[in-house]
Amino acid sequence: MTTMQILTRTLALLLLVTGLARAQAPQDATPDALVKAVTLEVVDLIAKDKEIQSGNRAKLIALIDEKVLPHFNFTSMTALAMGQNWNKATPEQKKALVQEFRTLLVRTYASALAAYSDQKFDFRPLRAKPTDTDVTVNVRVLQQGAQPVPIDYNMEKTSAGWKVYDVLVGGVSLVANYRTEFTNAVRESGIDGLIKNLQNKNRRLAPPAGQDKK
Repeated sequence: MTTMQILTRTLALLLLVTGLARAQAPQDATPDALVKAVTLEVVDLIAKDKEIQSGNRAKLIALIDEKVLPHFNFTSMTALAMGQNWNKATPEQKKALVQEFRTLLVRTYASALAAYSDQKFDFRPLRAKPTDTDVTVNVRVLQQGAQPVPIDYNMEKTSAGWKVYDVLVGGVSLVANYRTEFTNAVRESGIDGLIKNLQNKNRRLAPPAGQDKK
């Protein structure tokens, strides 16, 4: 399994894990406890959901839209992915970039959720002070016959609770991967060109018409 394959699968799992955490973990749970408390249950949920296993992406996307998005700071993620170009964007362009990047992530990683029917995880102790507001939650994905894959969830504490703003797999940053792509797109066709590129990708990744979301 390549690093990018692991990255897509891992973020897909984190999307659902953090979405269910609100209902299943105490409000004052630490970030690592939050992730650990729900991961195994989420994996079990995915394994038992026949519609997910049969490839109903519309259902996955609807689930993510409803329960997950409040737990990710997409504005921070988009700003980090844009780098210096973020400050060059107008308020309207920033709004469009955040929306299209959020849609891209949801649609890209929804299709990877079904890969988590039989994963094992090693949750590492959180190395942070109780007063810290920016932490990294370390998890290891255990693979039979292969080295464990390190997953680092960068999370920040906001007035609305803990939110994810980047994920690193084997030291490879999700945000950094998109930063290279975004920088090249802006260089070639400007910020409006990048927005158009994202819109085109999202159209291609849209679930088939007629799929049941319930």
